[in-house]
Amino acid sequence: MQKLKKIVVIGPESTGKSTLCEWLAAHFHTDWVREYAREFLLTNGKQYTYDDLLAIARGQIALEDKISLPFADSHSPLLFIDTDMYVMKVWCEFVFGKCHQWIIDTIVERKYDLYLLCNTDLPWVKDELREYPDYETREKLFHMYKDIMINQDTPWIEIKGDAEDRMRLAVQAVDQLIK
Repeated sequence: MQKLKKIVVIGPESTGKSTLCEWLAAHFHTDWVREYAREFLLTNGKQYTYDDLLAIARGQIALEDKISLPFADSHSPLLFIDTDMYVMKVWCEFVFGKCHQWIIDTIVERKYDLYLLCNTDLPWVKDELREYPDYETREKLFHMYKDIMINQDTPWIEIKGDAEDRMRLAVQAVDQLIK
């Protein structure tokens, strides 16, 4: 049995993270972890506090653990994850100028095998939960994520282009990981 490889898809809002996770899971015949923040905000309302972000972070980890647990007895070696604690760190720091220690500690504790960083080169799509439609803010957030990727040890690749290009780049990166 192969060790489960966890691939995280990160980036600013409206960059195709969820769509890419869903496509990759279908392509590789496996499962994916959805972004818990969507469920939380749809249930509790769009107005959130600093402490809500900690609740969202804990919910994201609980969801990831719940979905990855069955993989211990599975022959599927891949799990795609839409959002991790780096996303929570950026969100906390961008909106509130600080980050919960639990999120930082969790970043250190959890290990992943590959990051797919989604670029902002897709058109922004309005959504009831999205906050930053302006190009400058989206680019600033993208560069925050890119800086994190450059300064950590897990392999990563930038995902950009149209839907077909994004899928091709992502599949190539995952294929390289599992070789």
